Amino acid sequence: MTEVISSVEAVDVRFPTSLELDGSDAMNPEPDYSAAYVTIRTSGGGKGHGLAFTVGRGNDVEVAAVRALAPLVVGLPVEEVLGDLHAFSRRLTGDSQLRWLGPEKGAIHMAAAAIVNAVWDLYGRRTGKPVWRLLSEMSPEQLVDLVDFRYLEDALTRDEALDILLRAEPGRAERTAHLLEHGYPAYTTTPGWLGYDDDKLVRLSKEAVADGFSQIKLKVGADRDADVRRLRLARQAVGPDIRIAVDANQAWGVQQAIDWMRSLVPYGPYWIEEPTSPDDVLGHAAVRKALAPVKVATGEHTHNQVMFKQFLQAGALDVLQMDASRTAGVTENVAILLLAAKFGVPVCPHAGGVGLCEMVQHLAMFDYVAVSGTTEDRVIEYVDHLHEHFTDPVRIRNGHYLAPTAPGISAEMRPASVAAHRHPDGAVWQGEAGA
Repeated sequence: MTEVISSVEAVDVRFPTSLELDGSDAMNPEPDYSAAYVTIRTSGGGKGHGLAFTVGRGNDVEVAAVRALAPLVVGLPVEEVLGDLHAFSRRLTGDSQLRWLGPEKGAIHMAAAAIVNAVWDLYGRRTGKPVWRLLSEMSPEQLVDLVDFRYLEDALTRDEALDILLRAEPGRAERTAHLLEHGYPAYTTTPGWLGYDDDKLVRLSKEAVADGFSQIKLKVGADRDADVRRLRLARQAVGPDIRIAVDANQAWGVQQAIDWMRSLVPYGPYWIEEPTSPDDVLGHAAVRKALAPVKVATGEHTHNQVMFKQFLQAGALDVLQMDASRTAGVTENVAILLLAAKFGVPVCPHAGGVGLCEMVQHLAMFDYVAVSGTTEDRVIEYVDHLHEHFTDPVRIRNGHYLAPTAPGISAEMRPASVAAHRHPDGAVWQGEAGA
């Protein structure tokens, strides 16, 4: 009997991080880190997990978006889905009616990401491999078959993508061994939340250096004088050799970003992240030109591979920050990694949140092994929140992500955590958090 996808389940899971102002920034002062948590089940007893990350209100909208896509998935033969993941992704992102809500952006696209990632998790479990390794052991031809080149060919052709992968193929085994032994470089945003007081900022910055991180990140954008003071204190705490990135979370207009950042330049910011609207390609290019050599980083709110293409074509970013659940999951992110490689731009994935560190590490590690072949100027964001709720949480040693070895994409949450944090009826929300 043919094994089929029998169900797509979505649960509204929220964590009350606003109580301690964890995750606070200029645009999200009191976030509750949340997940539209997806479980795919098959008629043969298989399962896969994925999620779309939000910051509280609206997570119910994301759950509804997953449920709207579920009829496109339930009943499909598992082998057919896993045998053509490009077609499966297009099925979700190209539905003739749901596509009108995007196209390829917003809640529907993020819901597609949650489902696509859950299918990759299922694939990893089925093969007994973590997703980074599953991808890294695919042939260059199999990898380019994942990519939708329809809107990319003016910037990246299939032949160019194949050439990138073929050039990287000879060193895969050595890079896999290096990754398993040493891990992948990380940076931490843990010290830098905007709601933390100066003492906590200084203490956590010093702890980050002691833990082996060579880069930290501070949130900025609410109060210029406070930003100058906080960056000065962080620089004093970590010394001259540690990179300090800053992140405005879209708080500024273009000229405001340039003027504000010039106040921070004396303290050596490495990059400014999301200095203005995430859709403003030319605005980012103007900020980059005005502030060089301070780098411009963006990507966590970039809707899709076409937007990344335009940022790269316009020379509007120095650092590409892909996200595991903003674009349509693993499949679309393969295309984005290939675009970054074509343009020679380093990828430093956005993480933090809930479950993003767990998922995005697989993409960065695949990039190192099979696409770019390097970790130079590349770091994965790390935030020390909520990992205890996952069955295969990230592991950090000496400022590096250790490579996952368990099958899948590391997105499975503990059942007790899901039950306690289910909104609005979980025990956590029936207690202090709900009040």
